[in-house]
Amino acid sequence: MSLEGKSAVVTGGASGIGQATAEALARARAHVFIGDISEENGAAVATAIRDEGGRADFFRLDVTDQSSIDSFRQAVTETGPAVDIVANVAGWGRTEPFVKNTPEFWRQVVDLNLMGPIAVTRAFLDGMMQRQSGKIVFVASDAGRVGSLGETVYSGAKGGVIAFGKSLAREMARYNITVNSVCPGPTDTPLMAKVPDNFREAFIRATPLRRLGQPSEVADAVLFFAGGQSSYVTGQVLSVSGGLTMAG
Repeated sequence: MSLEGKSAVVTGGASGIGQATAEALARARAHVFIGDISEENGAAVATAIRDEGGRADFFRLDVTDQSSIDSFRQAVTETGPAVDIVANVAGWGRTEPFVKNTPEFWRQVVDLNLMGPIAVTRAFLDGMMQRQSGKIVFVASDAGRVGSLGETVYSGAKGGVIAFGKSLAREMARYNITVNSVCPGPTDTPLMAKVPDNFREAFIRATPLRRLGQPSEVADAVLFFAGGQSSYVTGQVLSVSGGLTMAG
């Protein structure tokens, strides 16, 4: 697959699935714009991509802050060509029983996992509509499809992303803009490393392939939705979960 001449935004690109997605898009020859709150890690990822001959720039992005989104969009617009691909990867959660969650925690999870992707998508949508072309990919979660123990509000937010993506796909089809979602199962990311061992082991036991997914495996699914091979695919949800939710 070649994305030569294409420009891609990747949120949450400083680590985990976001980093793997930025690297995959860059290897496909896209010019990648990485957005993340971690300036040091994000800049390092962009530098590593450039050192390998790819094209990448990093700009700080807090997807929960509209002014930060506006500044990010302006920086991207001033630096490179029109954005063809938006990969919404940034996300966060914490494993604990719902009854122990605080309202502040609810808002943080919803703002980051649902409202953030909505706002970032809106920031780049006008240009795609004008050009009658674009690819929008959400990295949601299988927690949003079937629920997840200890991740109730997170599951709700990711379910919202899936539903938003399906509805947006219907609206954007007339503009030749496709909108799809990738739903990882338990994946070996820095976020997973913070999950209690008993939950982590339970995830592995419940997965038919008996292992955690790798960020690169999720990134490959994002790459499919970002490229020309998926030109007739929109409003779809692809689970990358080692078979965990095959009956979901």
